[in-house]
Amino acid sequence: MVFELTKLPYAFDGLEPYIDARTVEIHYTKHHATYLANCNKALEAHPHFFDKSMEWILSNLDQIPEGIRTVVKNNGGGYFNHNLYWENMDLNGAKEPAGSLLSKIDSAFGNLANLKAEIEKTGLGRLGSGYAWLSQKNDGTLIVHATLNQDCPLSDGLKPLLVVDVWEHAYYLKYQNRRAEYLSNWWNIVNWDVVQNRFNK
Repeated sequence: MVFELTKLPYAFDGLEPYIDARTVEIHYTKHHATYLANCNKALEAHPHFFDKSMEWILSNLDQIPEGIRTVVKNNGGGYFNHNLYWENMDLNGAKEPAGSLLSKIDSAFGNLANLKAEIEKTGLGRLGSGYAWLSQKNDGTLIVHATLNQDCPLSDGLKPLLVVDVWEHAYYLKYQNRRAEYLSNWWNIVNWDVVQNRFNK
């Protein structure tokens, strides 16, 4: 069965005033949906991959036929990365991490404020299109890093916990070229409960 567009956990205006409804609508129904359609089309000739999860596919790109590998990497990554992005935002979500995740953040970065500053710096430093992430290494270490275009941490053996999209289409209608303002405001809609659940897994 082909991969399907994950339902948004809120209405298009559910992230206002920090991300406007029109941006969410275009981002979700056009950009996200197009990555999904392109990935499904690429996999049509190899339908047994539809029995796998997208996490498995992006973690095992060397097993994807060479002729479609780049298309699947780019579009499957676009599909998966957007799923995580939408999921870890909620206007009414937990505003701060707690418990074991907070302890891990404090150990790795000193405090939550330092982590936020590092992610904003990383997002601003991502020249062109991509994402800023909080991910976990196999040894449990937390790292902040950026990926280019639709590259996914899974393909580098990392476990993604938190992601912010810094492609211009994620913020341009409201913020134009003010990526720093977008990143600063974005913390108002981060749902730390989702990040905690990813960490627990």
